Amino acid sequence: MARISGVTLPNDKQVWVGLTYIYGIGPKFSKAILKTANINPTTRVKDLTDAEISRIQDTINSNYTVEGELQRTVSGNVKRLTDIGAYRGLRHKAGLPSRGQRTRTNARTRRGKRLTVAGTAKKAPAKT
Repeated sequence: MARISGVTLPNDKQVWVGLTYIYGIGPKFSKAILKTANINPTTRVKDLTDAEISRIQDTINSNYTVEGELQRTVSGNVKRLTDIGAYRGLRHKAGLPSRGQRTRTNARTRRGKRLTVAGTAKKAPAKT
């Protein structure tokens, strides 16, 4: 079981896929890390030796910002925008898209589950 940057990588995945479980590392960076560490991307995580794991860890520590440090940086940037009252900060605070997407339709991921507005259902005719 390989543990890199505080994240336990799944054993049955290929190494390049397993590295994407780390926050801040996608497929492109994953392959670049493995190329720098001289490791075949298609080997399974369970087949990695301790030396290979340490080479991957050293490469990540020296060249990339990942996990907690990256999350702190991102949340600090969002906090700065909200504090100065920027438009993007207001959108973050309201939970709406901040990069110009339309919200009349779509934007469900950012806005959450639909809420039904009261008074829109058809009323049953009253008996007289």
